Amino acid sequence: MPVSGRPAGVPDADRNAARGAADRGREDTAPPPAPHAGRAAEEGAGGAESERTAVRHAAVGRAGTPEPGEEPRPGGNGIGRPREGGGAGRSRPRDTDPSGPPSVPPPASRGGGPDPSGTRGGDAARAMAGGGGEAAVPPQQSAQAPSAPPARSGHPGESGEVAAARQAGGDRLRFIGAATRRIARGIDLDEIVLGLCRATVPTFADAILVYLRDPLPVGDERPTGPVVLRLRRTDRIPEEPDTNGARLPVLPAQPDLGPAMGGSAAELAEVRPGGPLAEVLRGVRPLFGEAQAARTALPELLGPDTRLPGGHRVILAPLRGRRRVIGAAVFLRRPDRPPFEPDDLLVAAQLATHTALGVDKAVLYGREAYIADALQRTMLPDSLPQPTGVRLASRYLPAAETARVGGDWYDAIPLPGSRVALVVGDVMGHSMTSAAIMGQLRTTAQTLAGLDLPPQEVLHHLDEQAQRLGSDRMATCLYAVYDPVAHRIIIANAGHPPPVMLHRGGRAEVLRVPPGAPIGVGGVDFEAVELDAPAGATLVLYTDGLVESRIRDVWTGIEQLRERLTETARLTGPNPPPLEPLCDEVLDMLGPGDRDDDIALLAARFDGIAPSDVAYWYLDPKAQTAGQARRLARRALARWGLDELTDQLELLVSEVVTNAVRYAERPITLRLLRTDVLRCEVGDDVPQLPRLRQARPSDEGGRGLYLVNRMARRWGATRLSMGKVVWFELSMPPGAARG
Repeated sequence: MPVSGRPAGVPDADRNAARGAADRGREDTAPPPAPHAGRAAEEGAGGAESERTAVRHAAVGRAGTPEPGEEPRPGGNGIGRPREGGGAGRSRPRDTDPSGPPSVPPPASRGGGPDPSGTRGGDAARAMAGGGGEAAVPPQQSAQAPSAPPARSGHPGESGEVAAARQAGGDRLRFIGAATRRIARGIDLDEIVLGLCRATVPTFADAILVYLRDPLPVGDERPTGPVVLRLRRTDRIPEEPDTNGARLPVLPAQPDLGPAMGGSAAELAEVRPGGPLAEVLRGVRPLFGEAQAARTALPELLGPDTRLPGGHRVILAPLRGRRRVIGAAVFLRRPDRPPFEPDDLLVAAQLATHTALGVDKAVLYGREAYIADALQRTMLPDSLPQPTGVRLASRYLPAAETARVGGDWYDAIPLPGSRVALVVGDVMGHSMTSAAIMGQLRTTAQTLAGLDLPPQEVLHHLDEQAQRLGSDRMATCLYAVYDPVAHRIIIANAGHPPPVMLHRGGRAEVLRVPPGAPIGVGGVDFEAVELDAPAGATLVLYTDGLVESRIRDVWTGIEQLRERLTETARLTGPNPPPLEPLCDEVLDMLGPGDRDDDIALLAARFDGIAPSDVAYWYLDPKAQTAGQARRLARRALARWGLDELTDQLELLVSEVVTNAVRYAERPITLRLLRTDVLRCEVGDDVPQLPRLRQARPSDEGGRGLYLVNRMARRWGATRLSMGKVVWFELSMPPGAARG
């Protein structure tokens, strides 16, 4: 402050006396003259008046700062005001009321830091005792206090009042910055609301209530029905702080604010159109609780029986998102604590804005996560089929909880002749686009499997489909067909990691399958190999996310998978391990931070069908074939002890074989399979599939499939590359046993 300036708050009449006192004590107490002291002295009264005006304008907006001649107002919340012993300006002693926790200043203003006014220790105390602005002692004692030089500021020409105002603004900005960063760290709704509560209690408020719309609107959708606000969370400091000074979180089921702050609040509030609460929410700006609009809106929000503290101790802040008001926040201070200041309305507005935008972000993120989950569930099978002669188990893990969709998939498709196709694939990436491409390739694979094409042909058509989807649509895929009657498996690979076979004795083997090129490369041939699939063996198909990561290459991961399967099989001895625990053991081989990609896992336990449970014949397509088929079926049932099914089976076999003989040109096949059901399959070289239709009374035929549909447990027809197969199943009689 220039020497020519006078301490703020000194009347004009005493200007000369103050200047003379300063001159007399300059030799002992005053610092060396500032560079512009002479010029300031020449300005005289005009300069002093300009400084008074600047001080007065700098103090505008700082609630509780009295104008010259006014009594100092009590207040202080530890935010936006100098701490005791700090710079010049307001130096009210710290509130030491033991009924509440001490005021928590922002980190920048705690002990040990530089003083904004440029004074430290005793200098600061002397500056506050004799400087301008509010007195550090009651007015009646100020005359007895020893005179001291004016408070010095870190900025030349700045008085103590200006320094205090500057510090107050800086403290508020630092608090808002820290609070908004804490709110912005949240991803889901609960984290954002909790961040608001933890950032404001007890630093800014003694209690807080956060109300949000129920349900929360998403994006541009327009909610129907009345607007209902639900209490999402409350938080407060205890009435009697414990030894640890900890806060007591209060859940929505217990919205108790304590007896000093109105007791309990309502959990639900319906916003009446045109009512006081609707008007406050539409206005967006925070209001003190004693304002006329807020005084009528708070009972509608909190309930009519809630008694709130008087004065500037309640702030009602609407929460407005990007498109509409989504809730409200209520900040409260106890009667024994300092009230809010007018500038605290700006703080509440900033907190409400950042919270509302964060809630909007969380709602949109939740909707996207829901869509991603629904998309992934539709892309993957809800449940695996349980075809005859094989048991299946599967697992799917996304790359991360924040990216729940990907390009990995698995599938099991029943085929004619009790066979089953096992598929596992991986589209590059784990985004919504990858999931969409995966869904298209999976649908294509199911369609091709229904045509009963060889595995290498299926991969060839998948490659063509990927090229039609785009030039950069790359994927790997492994397609295998298991025949439980022949105990054989045919496998074709398109750039996928090789499968692992766990044999019944506990030996795990990596199958030697030609790797092939990935799907989407184009212009390559795929090769299939046929291998033994003994009963009791387990085939493990997987994607590269299981065996490859940043810390290991794919072949190291495959070897670890083989060792894990061997160790797991050793625990169960000669019996193969159960499939579900086996899948869990395989996934346990992944360590922390060892997952970089989606993981799809499909395990198939080969039970097979024993030769004694199979009856197979070739029949010539002639008129006598239907009778021959009935006799062969009767003998097979007698051998298996299923005489109860003879009449039913003879009738249905006669109808299906008659249809095949009428159009076939080559020998037809008849096969009976005894498993948990009795299955009959009739194959011919005619590709047209039979259709169930209602025969007219005058028609001589067309009732065969109607009988099959009424009497069989299930039936169907599948087109083959060289014809079709019509099959039906009959339930086994009670007490019938296999073998």
